[in-house]
Amino acid sequence: MGTASSLVSPAGGVGEVIEDTYGGGGGEACEIPVEVKPKARLLRGSLRRVGASRPGGLIGASFKSTASVQELECVAEYERLKKEYEIFRVSKNNEVASMVKKEAKLDRENKRLRAELQALQKTYQKILREKESALEAKYQAMERAATFEHDRDKVKRQFKIFRETKENEIQDLLRAKRELEAKLQRLQAQGIQVFDPEESDSDDNCTDVTAAGAQSEYWNGGALGSEPSMGSMMQLQQSFRGPEFAHSSIDVEGPFANINRDDWDAAVASLLQVTPLFSHSLWSNTVRCFIISTDETQPEVDIFIRNYSPKLHRICETMGYFFQVVHFSAENERPLKDVRKWEIEKSSLVILLLHLTLPSCLLEDCEEAFLRNPEEKPRLIYHRKEDGRVSSVSVQQLIEQIAYVNKAKMIDHIGSVEEGAYEIYNCVEKIIKQDILGCETTELEGKDLGSKEESTAPEEVVFGDVLWDAHDEQEQMEAFQQASNSTCELGFEKYFERLNDLVAAPAPIPPLLVSGGPGSGKSLLLSKWIQLQQKHSPNTLILYHFVGRPMSTSSESALIIKRLTLKLMQHSWLVSPLTLDPAKLLEEFPRWLEKLSARHQGSIIIIIDSIDQIQVCFLNICQSKGNPACYNRLWPTLHLDPLNSKDVKSLISAECNSANVKLTKEQEKKLERHCRSATTCNALYVTLLGKTIACVGNTGNIDETLQQCFQCQDTVSLYRLVLRSIQGSLQSDREKGLLREILCVIGVSHNGVSESELMELYPELSSAVLASLVHSLHKMCLLTYGCGLLKFQHLQAWDMVRLEYMEEGENVISAYRQKLVEYFTMQLSRDRVTWRSADELPWLFQQQGDKQKLHKCLLNLFVSQNLYKRGHFAELLSYWQLVGKDKSSMAAEYFDSLKEYEKSCEGEESMICLADLYETLGRFLKDLGLLSQAVAPLQRSLEIRETALDPDHPRVAQSLHQLAGVYVQWKKFGNAEQLYKQALEISENAYGAEHPRVARELDALATLYQKQNKYEQAEQLRKKSFKIRQKAARRKGSLCGFALLRQRALQLEELTLGKDTPDNARTLNELGVLYYLQNNLETAELFLKRSLEMRERVLGPDHPDCAQSLNNLAALYNEKKHYDKAEELYEKALDIRRRALAPDHPSLAYTVKHLAVLYKKMGKLDKAVPLYELAVEIRQKSFGPKHPSVATALVNLAVLYCQMKKQVEALPLYERALKIYEDSFGHMHPRVGETLKNLAVLSYEGGDFEKAAELYKRAMEIKEAETLLIGGKATSRHSSSGDTFSLKSALSPNIFLDHGQR
Repeated sequence: MGTASSLVSPAGGVGEVIEDTYGGGGGEACEIPVEVKPKARLLRGSLRRVGASRPGGLIGASFKSTASVQELECVAEYERLKKEYEIFRVSKNNEVASMVKKEAKLDRENKRLRAELQALQKTYQKILREKESALEAKYQAMERAATFEHDRDKVKRQFKIFRETKENEIQDLLRAKRELEAKLQRLQAQGIQVFDPEESDSDDNCTDVTAAGAQSEYWNGGALGSEPSMGSMMQLQQSFRGPEFAHSSIDVEGPFANINRDDWDAAVASLLQVTPLFSHSLWSNTVRCFIISTDETQPEVDIFIRNYSPKLHRICETMGYFFQVVHFSAENERPLKDVRKWEIEKSSLVILLLHLTLPSCLLEDCEEAFLRNPEEKPRLIYHRKEDGRVSSVSVQQLIEQIAYVNKAKMIDHIGSVEEGAYEIYNCVEKIIKQDILGCETTELEGKDLGSKEESTAPEEVVFGDVLWDAHDEQEQMEAFQQASNSTCELGFEKYFERLNDLVAAPAPIPPLLVSGGPGSGKSLLLSKWIQLQQKHSPNTLILYHFVGRPMSTSSESALIIKRLTLKLMQHSWLVSPLTLDPAKLLEEFPRWLEKLSARHQGSIIIIIDSIDQIQVCFLNICQSKGNPACYNRLWPTLHLDPLNSKDVKSLISAECNSANVKLTKEQEKKLERHCRSATTCNALYVTLLGKTIACVGNTGNIDETLQQCFQCQDTVSLYRLVLRSIQGSLQSDREKGLLREILCVIGVSHNGVSESELMELYPELSSAVLASLVHSLHKMCLLTYGCGLLKFQHLQAWDMVRLEYMEEGENVISAYRQKLVEYFTMQLSRDRVTWRSADELPWLFQQQGDKQKLHKCLLNLFVSQNLYKRGHFAELLSYWQLVGKDKSSMAAEYFDSLKEYEKSCEGEESMICLADLYETLGRFLKDLGLLSQAVAPLQRSLEIRETALDPDHPRVAQSLHQLAGVYVQWKKFGNAEQLYKQALEISENAYGAEHPRVARELDALATLYQKQNKYEQAEQLRKKSFKIRQKAARRKGSLCGFALLRQRALQLEELTLGKDTPDNARTLNELGVLYYLQNNLETAELFLKRSLEMRERVLGPDHPDCAQSLNNLAALYNEKKHYDKAEELYEKALDIRRRALAPDHPSLAYTVKHLAVLYKKMGKLDKAVPLYELAVEIRQKSFGPKHPSVATALVNLAVLYCQMKKQVEALPLYERALKIYEDSFGHMHPRVGETLKNLAVLSYEGGDFEKAAELYKRAMEIKEAETLLIGGKATSRHSSSGDTFSLKSALSPNIFLDHGQR
């Protein structure tokens, strides 16, 4: 170390110069910056003070001799560190103490929380145990509820089976009774005297004396030989119960005698055998709303048409109908009188809007619509009132007249015109849904009117797997009606004889070809002959098909064969899966024809209006055609001859007389000379010629018109003349242009165009102008209606339009087709896929040859679904063949489109719609024979429905059924059987055991068992299904499923009623009886009242027919428990019949009987006694004093005396009746036993207990013998008197519980 000392500056500057004592060899002194701390500074200060106190100081001194500065500093540093350590130790101790305190606090908190946790755990365990107990109790309750429901359903099913069995037994007994009575009447009519021990009047069917209100069997008492106890005898003596007649008190003569409600239901099931000729408004596919308004109510009309007509259009479109509003402005009223009358006649609803005045020009329309309404179509009157202002006299008188007729609904409105228009809309909507379309309001409220698919009833409701197009069937019925409208026979009698000879000839019968030139009357001949056959040979089944113009739906051969096959299935009461493959349909048709022929009682005739589109050669087929050279020359042919001069004259005279036009003899001779060539003497040409003359007869020059007509040598040229005359009658070029547009659009369409579509195609076309044009074209046989569409009435009219307007060729046709394409494409873009767009749009693309657009249209899933569900399978397949796709690629594209559509589906409704699309695709692929590819979409449909709806929903059963059908074709019978049984179980739970859907599943299972050679099981299921379908058909009244057919069938005869005649009064009476038999008592009352009023006007109030109407009205009031009214009417009827009829006349006996029973029911026993005595007197005169019928009358009178507590008078009557019964029937007959039991009651009440016991014992012996003989079954209670039997009475418990003597 160095020895140099360090100088310590007392000043304590910035730095210190310190000698480096560690560096060996010395070194340089350097200035080291030192951080001066307070303690070091104190230390150095103290050292300085110590050095200063010593001698010599420290300056310059060495550290070796004294304590070095470093040591001092270390000591000081040590002290400092020690103090700091103490401070640190104390602080840490404090912290530790604080931590200990916190730890103790946390321990206490932890203990508290643990205690709370334990309490909560205990509480949780307790709640959990309570929850488990509650769940267990819930499950037990659910099990009990399920058991109860199962037991309840079991009891219901057992009771239902028991009730149906008993009802069937009742009906069988009644049917057998009616057959026996009919045989008895025939024998009596032949003069053969037949003794009928069971003969009785309808009120003589109960002589048991039982407790009041009790429902007993024939007998009350013990077994054979047992003595009755005093208790049972006391029950017998409490009160007496008289005979309650079991049969209807409706008095009917003629075709409805002895008809009951079950008979009527069965008869309605065969209504389709005879096609009803309804008026146009009943079968039209258009809901037509005709509006009559004044200038004052024009604002309401404008608001209604602008705001509410589109809504009504959507409602009708959803149900498959068109909606058309027709309104004529004030300036169009007078010149369009005939048009307005025609529109009123074919309208579905007429609305009259009134305010204060009624112009005279509207009065005739109002009377035509509201006062002359023979079909009783809906009518609505809107009357806007204002405070302080009174309507005119004409308005008040019209409203009073309409109110008197009571055929219109009234709206009395006080408020704004907007509110008035809304009230009109609400009322019209209700009328359309309930009165016109025949559905309940609730059926439409839940439907989405903006759905992509028409919300119609599922097609499987009636036909199961069979796809049925109601529009095609309606079109055929309208075609038949239009062909039958002509009243001119044209000398058809000779042709009728030839057709009748053909049908009567022994089999086999080759097809008969009815040939003739265009317009020769082939369709008219066939339709008239159909009517004659239906009238004179009711057992003959006639199936017909009228073919329209070429390329229309009605001319497609596959659809014709499918429709005829479905009609055969319908009349066979069997509905099984039907293939849609055209080739297989040709194989199915003869098989179904053979099946029906084997079981049908009469002949089967199939009539096809044209053979140009289809070739069939089955048994009993009549076909009309135009070209006989292309068919089998060995077939017999019936050629229609040209009209002779007499027929020509009669046709033209009929047309002229209808227009009050008279021709001179010279004009008639000219017409006769003209109509001699082959083209001018056919029925259509002559009819059109007569209409042309009648049209211009009153306003034009007939000679000039005849000269123009004589230049037309065929029907097409005459049609052209007619069209040009119509054009000349139009007032403006705009109307002429619209006429051309309308005819051309109809000509290029597939099946025609509706009026509502025309107005959307041409917005400038008003309803008044359209109505005027259509009226002119329809009047001159150019256009007609078919399924709500405007079509050409004859092919010659269509040819004329093409020659007149489309001579330029395909360019003009393509332009009009493009207009239709744009219209229906716009509908698709608005998600409006109706049956019209599905029918027209693909066909238009096909005609244009635009495969790309056709392909895109076919990939619209709703278009393809609509076509397929209506049975247009062959048409859909032809479109795909045109596109150039085979079956596999077609299936792949459909499946890909569905996958894309599924991605956009949200919500339950869209998922249900998606399931329907998958199911349709699966069925379509199954019909194509692609079974492996059909399974996936059907399974997907099943999954969606189970998820979106419910596993037990009926739609799930539908998916199971379709999937099982694929497995059946795939020969996987085990899988199919399981699925069919699941579907059957779901259908039974959802609909009941007697629903058509259950029958469908039973049929499917039966077919499956038959394929597995399980014939016994299949036969049982088929029998069960057959019974269900028969019952369902009787309930519906029509197997086709037309909802309005049963509702309007009973109006057929009323539609033919004219002025007051006895026959019309009789028809009204019979209609009243039919409504009574259907339990429609209110409507029955209206008809019976009208019948009575008409008979009183025509025949006089004292005529016996008036007594019949009085008797029937009284019976109806008796049914409604209006006993006072019934009593009054019965007394009037009795008074008339007493004065007009013989004392022993059956009708007199009926009224006596019914009035007596009514008196007894009302408690007027004193009035009933003379009537019962009169009944005894009548029977004695009619049958003799010892006839069983006299005994029955004596017993009834005795029962009445017993109820009046006149046992003394009753005893000789019982004894006399017993004597007659024993002499007639023997000592062991049930009638004897019944009389003995009543005598036992009288003896008991008289105190002769021994005699009472003896008589009662004899009665029990007879009862026991009867039980052994008939097995405890009750005998029929049907009347032999000829009265109508009441089904309501037959199903009443009393009818088979209170049996008595006859």
